[in-house]
Amino acid sequence: MDSGERPLLSTGDQEGPTPEQGTNYDNDIDPINGVEDFVKKFLIESKKLWRLAGPTILLYLCQYSLGAITQVFAGQVGVLDLAAFAYENLVIAGFSSGILYGMGSAVETLCGQAFGAGRVDMLGVYLQRSWIILLATSLVLCFLYIFAEQLLKFLGESDEIAKAAGDFAPWMLPQLFAYALNYPISKFLQSQRKMMVMCYISAVALILHTVFSWLLMLKLGWGLVGAAVVLNVSWWFIVVAQLLYILSGSCGRAWSGLSWEAFHNLWEFLKLSIASAVMLSMNILAWALMVFLGFNAGIRGGCWSRMANVGSLCEYWVQLHIWDSFSLVLGLKLGLGVEGIWSGMLSGTMIQTCILFIIIYRTDWNKEASVSGDRIRKWGGDTASAENDIEK
Repeated sequence: MDSGERPLLSTGDQEGPTPEQGTNYDNDIDPINGVEDFVKKFLIESKKLWRLAGPTILLYLCQYSLGAITQVFAGQVGVLDLAAFAYENLVIAGFSSGILYGMGSAVETLCGQAFGAGRVDMLGVYLQRSWIILLATSLVLCFLYIFAEQLLKFLGESDEIAKAAGDFAPWMLPQLFAYALNYPISKFLQSQRKMMVMCYISAVALILHTVFSWLLMLKLGWGLVGAAVVLNVSWWFIVVAQLLYILSGSCGRAWSGLSWEAFHNLWEFLKLSIASAVMLSMNILAWALMVFLGFNAGIRGGCWSRMANVGSLCEYWVQLHIWDSFSLVLGLKLGLGVEGIWSGMLSGTMIQTCILFIIIYRTDWNKEASVSGDRIRKWGGDTASAENDIEK
């Protein structure tokens, strides 16, 4: 392989690799001969993988911790405050976040394809298209926040908790629009392997968020109002910091400024975004229902705080809507409580893993690559005419 050809998992220090048009990576790994050779190759590839996965894990841990830490402080304010925050954060905001995250994941797919095809100039256009669609979607999702009390009552929640959560939800509307900008930005930067920048920004935001949550919610006694202020500011801090990084020119040709081209092919982009959103929204819907199951079991056993923690963990564990059936039967019908809910979640994990293996095995990857190439040519022009380097 020539020196200018660097695959995505290159062990070099350069943060943004330079894909070459038509490069063949079939011979990146020599044939494996024996167990010792397998172990050696496995360690090499694992190191490359963790160079990418490590920062990603840290990034999502920091961003997830923003809501988790606020929930901890809400529990110290009062039981009703904890319940109100949990329902808003895990159900209202959680479902909205799942929709936006799913739609924003279309940017990850398209940016990865464009990057691999050498169409780096299209990354910024895809980012702007996603902003347009997600901001419009956020306007629709606002109704979930505005009518949160009525929605929770319709789902069978008590009047006291529904009113408390309904009063708190509209305060979190700024966070909703921060989500709409942040998710496409994250995928845009991730496709260029600029994960550490996002990690640093999120880590700083988490530290400041923890300090000001304690100050406003407990020390100054602002309660849920303080929680709303700190969460909104923290998420917008992340968005603004990432935008400043992009506008500073650090992304090279990937960002060339605002473009009217972002308004082209919006319908095709929307269809791809919806397809991505459907996959994740089913997961988030399952998790949101799990919170109701958790609190119902918690009310029966008098363990509100314990069930709030289970509901929080469900955000990143629930993966398939079939889990709801398992958790409902094991947690409530059979009287196993928290243990039943966890058993249902683990059963869902096993089923999901088996289904994914079957899907991967049966997928025609050559056909998928052909479809991706056709999409890039349709939305961004002939890939053969593009330059294949990334300017720093």
